[in-house]
Amino acid sequence: MPIFRKAALIGIGLIGGSLALDLKKKRIASKVVGVSKHTKTIALARKKKAIDEGSTSLSVIKGADLVIIATPVDTIFGLKKLILKYAGKNCIVTDVASTKEDVTACLGNFFPNYIGSHPLAGSEKRGIESACGGMFKGTLCILTLENRSSIRAFNKVRKMWRSLGAKVMVMKPREHDRILSFASHLPHLVAFALINSLPSATLGFCGKGLKDTTRIAASDPILWKGIFLTNKKHLLKAAESFEKSFSKIKSAVRSNDPKALEAILSKSQKKRESLK
Repeated sequence: MPIFRKAALIGIGLIGGSLALDLKKKRIASKVVGVSKHTKTIALARKKKAIDEGSTSLSVIKGADLVIIATPVDTIFGLKKLILKYAGKNCIVTDVASTKEDVTACLGNFFPNYIGSHPLAGSEKRGIESACGGMFKGTLCILTLENRSSIRAFNKVRKMWRSLGAKVMVMKPREHDRILSFASHLPHLVAFALINSLPSATLGFCGKGLKDTTRIAASDPILWKGIFLTNKKHLLKAAESFEKSFSKIKSAVRSNDPKALEAILSKSQKKRESLK
């Protein structure tokens, strides 16, 4: 039996499109509709059978008992009044944004059934062209809760993510943003900075190591601009931690101290090997 009658995806790119595919295939929702600014995206989403209906207007979400916002995080804040207008106050609302503190403060005050979601899935690719079924199987999805969060809405959103094959973890929005500033946002910041530090004349000599290290620098700049700015407080602290670590390596090299350098590199190696 479906969990939802009508699920509406606002944003049907990589994550939104992949979600829509699974919501239909696994019959988690009886009907799936999608909203995009681009008619070509809607047409392709229908061709891929990710959605039953699509529109460039949010009016298509009318009657939805689940709204999933899958747009860049800095665009979410301008959507709340339109969602309220068409879907109503009691609709269950969630999002897939990589930052949660600001989003929760915005949507939580508007929708009593708002539950924050952050599936740790996806890639540097983007668009409905790259959407695929099964993306969330075996991944971690963090749900963020406040004291005012609806237990009924939480249970239904958790059931949805578990039905998609994800392992669910619960956090407070502030804790989520602090941890993800180190685990996700800082690596992207470093990758963007690293590739920009290379002289253009050296790019033809780059091997697999550099390509692996900077893979995520190919991520969507519009998406990551919003993530960086909505998690600025925590990201800047994470960046300071990186700067201190980087300075220690520079200092060991500058002072020609092989013991100190080896100790730093060995510590790094062990930490990397501990990643699951």
